[in-house]
Amino acid sequence: MQSGRAGTQNWVLEFEPAEAKKPDPLTGWAGSGDTREQVRLSFATVEEAKAYADKNGITTTVIPAPVQTLKLQTYADNFR
Repeated sequence: MQSGRAGTQNWVLEFEPAEAKKPDPLTGWAGSGDTREQVRLSFATVEEAKAYADKNGITTTVIPAPVQTLKLQTYADNFR
C-alpha cells in the first residue's frame, strides 16, 4: 500500500442528507430515497466550489480537511 498526497488539494462539494436513513425490511441495509447523497463534485479551488454552489442556489458550509502528516518509516520498523 502506498500513502501519498494525490487528490488532497481538491475541494469536494457534498450534499447534506435530506432524510434519515432507515433499515430496509427485507435486507436490513440502511438506506433512504435521497439520491443527492450519492453525488460528490470535485473542484480545484474553494472559490470554484462556492461559485458553483451560488450559481445553483446551494447553501454551503466550508469544512477544511485536517492536515495529515506522513509517518515515514522503513519496513523493518513494523517488527520492532
